[in-house]
Amino acid sequence: MNSEEEFYDAETGLESDDSCEVSFKDAPVYEGKQTSNGRVPSENGVWERRTTLPAPMFSRNDFSIWGFLKKCIGMELSKITMPVVFNEPLSFLQRITEYMEHAYLIHKACTMSDSIERMQLVAAFAVSAVASQWDRTGKPFNPLLGETYELTREDESYRLISEQVSHHPPISAFFAESLSQDFVFHGSIYPKLKFWGKSVEAEPKGTMTLELSKHKEAYTWTNPMCCVHNVILGKLWIEQYGTVEIVNHSTGDKCVLNFKPCGMFGKELHRVEGHIQDKNKKKRRVIYGKWTECLYTIEPKVYEANKKAEKKNGDTKKHKQVSFVYSREQNTGGAVDADEMPDVQETVTMIPGSTLQWRIAPRPAHSAQMYNFTSFAMTLNELEPGMEGVIAPTDCRLRPDIRAMENGDIDTASQEKERLEEKQRAARRERAKDGEDWSTRWFHQGVNPYTGTSDWVYTGGYFDRKYSDLPDIY
Repeated sequence: MNSEEEFYDAETGLESDDSCEVSFKDAPVYEGKQTSNGRVPSENGVWERRTTLPAPMFSRNDFSIWGFLKKCIGMELSKITMPVVFNEPLSFLQRITEYMEHAYLIHKACTMSDSIERMQLVAAFAVSAVASQWDRTGKPFNPLLGETYELTREDESYRLISEQVSHHPPISAFFAESLSQDFVFHGSIYPKLKFWGKSVEAEPKGTMTLELSKHKEAYTWTNPMCCVHNVILGKLWIEQYGTVEIVNHSTGDKCVLNFKPCGMFGKELHRVEGHIQDKNKKKRRVIYGKWTECLYTIEPKVYEANKKAEKKNGDTKKHKQVSFVYSREQNTGGAVDADEMPDVQETVTMIPGSTLQWRIAPRPAHSAQMYNFTSFAMTLNELEPGMEGVIAPTDCRLRPDIRAMENGDIDTASQEKERLEEKQRAARRERAKDGEDWSTRWFHQGVNPYTGTSDWVYTGGYFDRKYSDLPDIY
């Protein structure tokens, strides 16, 4: 066993938590409602998706994370077993499925005849894909190697399959396709997380690729950085920051989005600004808004005229911005002060002449008691009657630790999580003993044809429902 394997297998609290072209006609769809387990009784035999979880989240006030995390400063958290109390009852595979919450934006883009109008909607989709992270301070469960998740939504006309294709480093691959063959959306994500004393920084390494079949276009981009503040002391809060470039590889159009860091006075908290340019680098649209709220586009000349008018009227006050997002505390041996969350500024003010591209859907009234889940997230782990035995046995809806946590049984969730992690380590040791390598089932390593970079490509065949030779991971 090499030193890396010894590190990952050590039982010290620092091992990993284990972190085709086919027709869509026969893809089964499940729609659920809730009773005591989160469902509402069916009406006329038709099940509707649930609107809450079986049990509310528990209080984390009695748990101290500092004693655990102080030994992890500067390390990748994907290599560290986190206590289950800091999780939310979803796998990371389900978390990335939340990219599809606003899939209607892709469908709308497919109907547009102008490439700039399509880019506006693709940009709105890219921003909306990270909107569900607002106030989501619970850590999703790291997927086990070989874990899968499927979702079919006939009402939104798409289906998705994802697989945990690598354990070290942890890589999740996904593939979504329109039921009407209008688009394909796929990618792979390596969530690189680090702890910096007071905050956890997440770098979602990996490329998103969206293909619009009718227009023979392909768009690629990477997601912004995410930072969770006050993991030790104070109120947890989240910000996204960094530059996102969306490239249309067919037309040469490009969208540049700047997710702004908060700054000392909080004026830029949650703000997104950018522009769309054509292949000749001429600005065609300005984009502005908040990733927690909405996104507008406007003609560049109108936008600049409005800015000049604001400056002339004294509506805009300039402050010296001091970003603390990138600061990494060097001295963490003593007391740790909280990064106070700035007061959220006024809502986005629409500039006359702007076009609304996207607005976030309101969250359920009880969202704060349900891990701050969106209505879409509430449905992702629902196991409908008849679904078991149809979905793959590796589907994370069948994970006993996540199911126990969703049901409010934290002790069982912790025990099951520990059992699954040990089972995965034992399987890895057995493969090493036999000289066997792990083989992915639904994805394979390849090259992204648009970026030329390494990527995970969907092999196909998942919805043929041939699962007899899948590993027993639960």
